Amino acid sequence: MTNSKSPLIIDETTATQYASQSLVEQFLSQSGGMEPVEAPAEEWCGELPAGHKSGFVALIGRPNVGKSTLLNALIGEKVAIVSRKPQTTRTRLSGILTAPTHQLIFIDTPGIHKKMHSQLNRKMVAQAIASIPDADVLYFVVDVSTPPHSEDKYIAQLLQEKAQARPVIFVLNKMDQLSMAAAKERINSYWALLPDYTDSIPTSALHGANMDVLLAHTLERMPEGPRYYPHTTITDQTTFQIISELVREAILKRTYQEVPHAAAVLVEELEERENNLPYISARVWVERDSQKGILIGKGGQTLKQIGSAARQEVERFVGGKVYLDLWVKVQSEWRDHEGRLHELGYE
Repeated sequence: MTNSKSPLIIDETTATQYASQSLVEQFLSQSGGMEPVEAPAEEWCGELPAGHKSGFVALIGRPNVGKSTLLNALIGEKVAIVSRKPQTTRTRLSGILTAPTHQLIFIDTPGIHKKMHSQLNRKMVAQAIASIPDADVLYFVVDVSTPPHSEDKYIAQLLQEKAQARPVIFVLNKMDQLSMAAAKERINSYWALLPDYTDSIPTSALHGANMDVLLAHTLERMPEGPRYYPHTTITDQTTFQIISELVREAILKRTYQEVPHAAAVLVEELEERENNLPYISARVWVERDSQKGILIGKGGQTLKQIGSAARQEVERFVGGKVYLDLWVKVQSEWRDHEGRLHELGYE
């Protein structure tokens, strides 16, 4: 990783000078990008180099602050689905970044929220909270385009209680959306939530800005350790899980109100058929007949659009053509049914 420009690192000692400058313009002009790591094949084989670093980084934050977008930007590949709807991420998943000198495992967690209306919500939040004491480094991801929410304050309290002296890096995300007039006051309001934070990096995950700076500061705090995954692995998700999530992403982007939150996807079949074309059968669960009607749409048009969009993403993932068959089934109150949740992989 290289960055010919001096990075903008916001800390309390430099906050005053930014009050009289264009924080946003300086951030955008000085932000680094993300350069792909390339190494000769022999560098991946044999013994690890002296001082090889590895460890786990948990991305913690309330819903819709950009954790999944940040994960994808750090890895340089799409390993997590994204949408503008809250609670897009339902399960804890890993993105793995490997270089000759290090391996970082980023844990994308469901957004932590206090209004838990279903057993699914409770399981999601429990997974996120359980990630805090398991990580070597914690990212407290916040959306600086808005003032701190009550959920941000709640997360700060959780980090104070459960981080157990682990380094916490404020990831001040969506900096490109922050008004210049609000910059200093807004950032200070987030710092005040967790005064003992370790570091603070402004980012725009959507544009990949400052990813190299964030990585460099993370590596400074990462212990020496082994390589946990082969260098070709970028996620711990199974093929079935990835396909399910890509279908759900298409649903999230094309349905509204209660339907996206009431929908779940279960891949039931994946096999090669005629002409070596993979056949994928996926069942979409909803909780009511009215939701099924909305999801299918008039003359089946909505489901066809969802299927077409999901198929394109699945083909990008597998690197070839597939046949995707979607079916919609009503599973009443599946979000509160322990057996249904277990079938979907929610422990």
